[in-house]
Amino acid sequence: MSSVIASAAQAAHSVATSLLAKAQIQPGATIPPSDLKEDAPDQAKPLVLTGKNVIIGVPGAFTTPCNGHIPPYIERFEDFKAKGVNEIYVVAVNDAFVTKAWKEKLAPKGTPIHFIADDKAAFVSSLGLLFDASGLLGGPRSKRFTIVTDGDKVVSVAVEDAPPNVTVTGAEAVLATL
Repeated sequence: MSSVIASAAQAAHSVATSLLAKAQIQPGATIPPSDLKEDAPDQAKPLVLTGKNVIIGVPGAFTTPCNGHIPPYIERFEDFKAKGVNEIYVVAVNDAFVTKAWKEKLAPKGTPIHFIADDKAAFVSSLGLLFDASGLLGGPRSKRFTIVTDGDKVVSVAVEDAPPNVTVTGAEAVLATL
């Protein structure tokens, strides 16, 4: 009986995630206004984009592919600055406690890169970059993506074919497009 209930709940969750899915954001579009959390779970702030920015979406903090994806951005931050990038944001559908702890783990000496919690997946959903990761990560998560912006205008969007892959969203690939 409990497996029938669990299966029904899983199916309902998948349908709900599908209904929430929006068309993927495209170059020329505007990043929707969003309040996100960086430092504390009770301190949502608007995402204010000025100049050139890179927004990196990851499926889950502390996961093996994500732990490999982000360090090159930390290591190459000055190279991004030299290419005119103002800010780099790492967005995960996790709570602020998790994203803050993940930042401290990946950059124990600090980093100017912002680790942003999208705890309700509202921001990622508004970008059309949400997928159902219930089987592995327990619920909807961010696709692995990078968006380059000029202010709040989208210049380019790269999305991995499969969430574990880090090819078109890797630091080297993004640097090559700037």
